[in-house]
Amino acid sequence: MYLLLQILLTLACHAHTVGATCLMTDDTCEFWLEIEHHLTMRLGKMAVFAANGKLYNVTNQTIAVPIENVITADGWEDARLVTVVNKAMPGPPIEVYEGQKVIVHVKNLLTNEGTSIHWHGLHQIGTPWMDGVPFVTQCPIGPGQQFTYKFVADSVGTYWYHSHTGTQMSMGAFGAFIVRERKPLEMEEFIMMIQDWNHDMDADLVHAKLLYGNYVNRTEVLQTMSLEGAHFSNLPFQSGLINGRGRYYYPDGSNNQAPLTVYKVNASSSYRFRVVGAGSVYPFRVSIDGHPITLVASDGYCELQPVVVESIIVNEGERYDFVVAANQTVGNYWIRAVTLEVNVQNHVAEAILRYEGAPDEEPKTSRKNCTANDRCLVVNCPFSYYPDGAFTDCVNLGQLKTTVGHSTPGGNRTQTEDNIEDVFLNFAFPIRISQSPIHGGVSGRTFMFPTVPVLTQPQEVTTACNNDECGDEKVCKCPYTINLEYNRVYQFVFLNMGVGKGWAHPIHMHGHSFHVVKMGFPTYNETTGKVLHDNLDIACRGNPDREKSYCNTASWANSSWGGNTVPGLELELPPVKDTITVPTGGYVVVRIRTDNPGVWLMHCHIELHMLDGMVLMLNESFGHHPPPPSDFPKCGDFLYTGKLKNEIDVPNNGGSDEDQIAIRTFWIVVGCLIALAVIQFFILFLCMCRLCSRTKKAKL
Repeated sequence: MYLLLQILLTLACHAHTVGATCLMTDDTCEFWLEIEHHLTMRLGKMAVFAANGKLYNVTNQTIAVPIENVITADGWEDARLVTVVNKAMPGPPIEVYEGQKVIVHVKNLLTNEGTSIHWHGLHQIGTPWMDGVPFVTQCPIGPGQQFTYKFVADSVGTYWYHSHTGTQMSMGAFGAFIVRERKPLEMEEFIMMIQDWNHDMDADLVHAKLLYGNYVNRTEVLQTMSLEGAHFSNLPFQSGLINGRGRYYYPDGSNNQAPLTVYKVNASSSYRFRVVGAGSVYPFRVSIDGHPITLVASDGYCELQPVVVESIIVNEGERYDFVVAANQTVGNYWIRAVTLEVNVQNHVAEAILRYEGAPDEEPKTSRKNCTANDRCLVVNCPFSYYPDGAFTDCVNLGQLKTTVGHSTPGGNRTQTEDNIEDVFLNFAFPIRISQSPIHGGVSGRTFMFPTVPVLTQPQEVTTACNNDECGDEKVCKCPYTINLEYNRVYQFVFLNMGVGKGWAHPIHMHGHSFHVVKMGFPTYNETTGKVLHDNLDIACRGNPDREKSYCNTASWANSSWGGNTVPGLELELPPVKDTITVPTGGYVVVRIRTDNPGVWLMHCHIELHMLDGMVLMLNESFGHHPPPPSDFPKCGDFLYTGKLKNEIDVPNNGGSDEDQIAIRTFWIVVGCLIALAVIQFFILFLCMCRLCSRTKKAKL
């Protein structure tokens, strides 16, 4: 009886409402989010453990307890500290309708960290100071403080929210954000948030080990690899989670039988899955046993021409919508999200597709066997080929088409190339010297955040990149910024080449969705799928040996290329994205029109790569920035130049250190001149006295 009362009390304490239900007819939707620390495998103060797909109280191991209010993660019993929204991981989904005003009250209940929330994929048109990036668009929300975000949900699509402070995202501070059309749903929808997980350490610890050496039992931890030869940053994968639930697999292939997410369907119905890549390092290949999936959208803002595939590869920050027809025999089917690593076992996130009427048991299904006569089709490969024996074909993102044209910026081929400016950006790790910390960056610039929010306090910015310290074959640390003119077309060429290549990078742009007009892949061994050499469309410049070049000042190898003259551009129906993966040794060409004034972050969405400095700011249309609210919070450095109460000093009237030095120098000079004058007067006085004395003697 006592145990039952304890469970009911715990459920009551966890019953935190996100906000009022947002109806299709509402003009405004209001939500409340609380960011706080929590522990995995706890129901209140009750420790639980996993067995047979259920949870049990450690003090009464015969009674299963509810799983709804437990952050299970992979079911590992030793509690891990997490940073979560409303005591849940993922946080509660926010679901609204196109054109509604969204108000979200965020309260920071963390005791020792600031926080902020970024609305990933939403453009924040007219409200750039609501983008949620500390020291770019706002001050961090301090412990105990609240911040209210207000913006318009301006376009239909699958988005998400997450902390943009430190490693809080991979610690669990994220959730789905869905914007729907103002009409009844055509079919039932499910949200699927996929993440990698490590129950022993968080990204802060791993980042320190990445910088200064990662060892276990006196042995260096090596990074795993993708099939084309790219690396994965060494946050060791222990488990994969779907909607916050997964299982830890032991070396012998068994697992801890932790509870999983279950999607319940009815036979003969179709369902739309909204998939969010919420991981921190590893991309996942998503499939459902026995069910082809139809890709229909990616990242919001426009639908894609449907493509039926065996699986979809989802990178960090990306979203993909697919439709599944529940047309198989009533039963249970595995949903699998497998990492792209090679030479590993059971690096997978799992969930269950359960038909109505199927028993409450685990699936016994198998993944599709790809054969020469029944090949598998995979969409969004970060490479061109699977090895020969895999019987698997790739469709890269650049091969997809939208359902309708969305007026590609600068797409009119009659325009001159002067209307389109090409900007080359190399995302790489050029410094990887033994015994030295790794430095990642963009075109040789390792990003350092400013000390004030540059959008709302631009006149107080005192840091900038020094051109003398940055160059062709140099790496510098600074708040890298590109200034963009208003209402102009920019063609960004994201590349991943030179001495710093070797990792694929999912690049996310704030404030815009870009048109993907071309993808250029390296040359591969068509049998093994391994990279042979870089795509030679790009000239790295700098060091004549491109394998040793930092590729900081890249350009088109053919000097006649630029703007619309680049061969192979898709300008009619290109896919529209805000996050895209740049393959190692290759490049991606995207376009925007600068019609959304603000300061927008652009960065690799692998959390460790962002911590390493693979970030830059787009200062778009500075003279057109909308002013923030009059009472918008301010923050920044405090440089104490005043005097203490008992300190003898020249008064500081608010001047700078240089002013104070000049004042002190002035008074020192004045003092010296006065002293010199006194000495000269005294000498003159002595001389006069001596002269008078001689005159008197002469008269005598």
